[in-house]
Amino acid sequence: KDVRRGNRDFRKENYREAEIDYMKALVKDSTSVAANYNIAGAYWRQNNVNEAQKALDRIKDAVPASPHAADYFYNRGDVALAMKDYQTAVEAFAQSLILRPDDLDAKENFIYAKKMLQNQQNQNQNQNQDQNQDQNQDQNNDQNNDQNQNDDQQNDQNQDNDQNQDQQKQP
Repeated sequence: KDVRRGNRDFRKENYREAEIDYMKALVKDSTSVAANYNIAGAYWRQNNVNEAQKALDRIKDAVPASPHAADYFYNRGDVALAMKDYQTAVEAFAQSLILRPDDLDAKENFIYAKKMLQNQQNQNQNQNQDQNQDQNQDQNNDQNNDQNQNDDQQNDQNQDNDQNQDQQKQP
């Protein structure tokens, strides 16, 4: 009853009221796939991505056996994209496409997520290269500084030796 009321509120785009209705349903049955799935949608519409993720996580084991599995994976992909977790997004959209290969939105999102993942990996690779270059530069600077210190010490010792020799020559 609460889920149906939430669905009516959701269709009216009254997402906060729908969330409350779904919460009431979850109080009665916390394992309800429909209530958890729908509340994730209500959270998503309110831009509460973290709560949407939590709601989807609660039903991840039950959903693959449900007739709404493709929708679940699609929504999981959308949430992962919003969180910039491109690896999870790629995997979720791939699962959605396995279950519903003709879903053009899932295909587009899969391609987008895959491209973003590649960009992220390239960025990380470039950052690692920059860090390695910086570390190498720092090591070279340290070695040069050590060499300069050694040279300075050697010069100081030579000057001390020269002074000692000059002192010894004086009567």
